[in-house]
Amino acid sequence: MQYKLFQSDRFSFFSLSSGSCGNCYYLGNSYYGILIDAGLGPRVIKKRLAEHGVELSSIMAVLITHDHYDHIKSVGHLGGKMHIPIYTTREVHRGIRNNPMIHHNLNGSLKYIEKSKSFKIEDFNITPFHVPHDSNDNVGYYIEFGGQKLTLATDVGNITDEIAHYMTKANHLIIESNYDEEMLKNGSYPAYLKERITCGTGHISNREAAEFLANNFSSQLRNIWLCHLSGDNNNPELAYNTISEALTRKGVNIGKDVDLHVLGRNILSAKIIF
Repeated sequence: MQYKLFQSDRFSFFSLSSGSCGNCYYLGNSYYGILIDAGLGPRVIKKRLAEHGVELSSIMAVLITHDHYDHIKSVGHLGGKMHIPIYTTREVHRGIRNNPMIHHNLNGSLKYIEKSKSFKIEDFNITPFHVPHDSNDNVGYYIEFGGQKLTLATDVGNITDEIAHYMTKANHLIIESNYDEEMLKNGSYPAYLKERITCGTGHISNREAAEFLANNFSSQLRNIWLCHLSGDNNNPELAYNTISEALTRKGVNIGKDVDLHVLGRNILSAKIIF
C-alpha cells in the first residue's frame, strides 16, 4: 500500500472498544493514523472510526499487542484483504497464523518487530516492550509523536521495571485496570480462572493500577485511560474511584493535574485531541 506524506497537525486518541469483548484503539491526526489491536469486526471498526470522522483508508498500520482473539479478530481482513501492514513480534504472528478463526493470510502485510527496537511509521517513533501475559507473546507500545509520548500496556500480568520505565515517560497513558479484588474473590469464577487472572501472567487489578499511578505520578502526565475492565469483576465507577482516590491522597488534582478516563466495553470513547 502506498501512502502520501502529509504535514502533521494535532493528534487524537480514542478507543473503539476495550475489554474481552474486543480491543481496538486509534491514534492519529487529520491525515493518517494507526490502530493498536483489532479485536472487533471490520464493519464495526469502519463504523466507529467514521463516527469520529476517520476513514478506514487513512489507517497506515495496525500494531498488535498479542494473539488472543479479542485483540486480533480483524487482522486477517485488514492485513490480508485491505493490505494494511500488521506489526507485531514473530511469536505473535505465529499465533495469528495458527488461529483457525483468522481466515485471510497476511501475506505481504506481515511486519516483524523486536522488543526494545524502535521503528518509525511517518511521525510515529514506536518502541515495543515486553509485557508478561499468558499468550504466545505480548508487547506494550511507547509512541513518540509531535513532541508527545503515549504508552499503552494491556493484559499486564504484573508491572515490571521495564513497563514502569515506559509508563513513567508518558504524557498520555493507557493502563489496564482489569478487576476489583473483592469482586473477583467473591465472584462466581472457578478457582483455576481466578488463579489465572491473579498469578502474575494474567491481569492487574484496580488496586495495583492505583498504587502504581499514585507512587509514580509525574507532572508531565496529562491523560490516563483505564482499559480492559472485566465485565464480571469490575465496573467503570469502581475503577475510576479506586484510581482517583489513590491519586487524590497523593495530592494529585483530577481534572486539573491530569484527566482520568475509563474506557468502556464495546463502546466508542470520546475523542481526545492533544
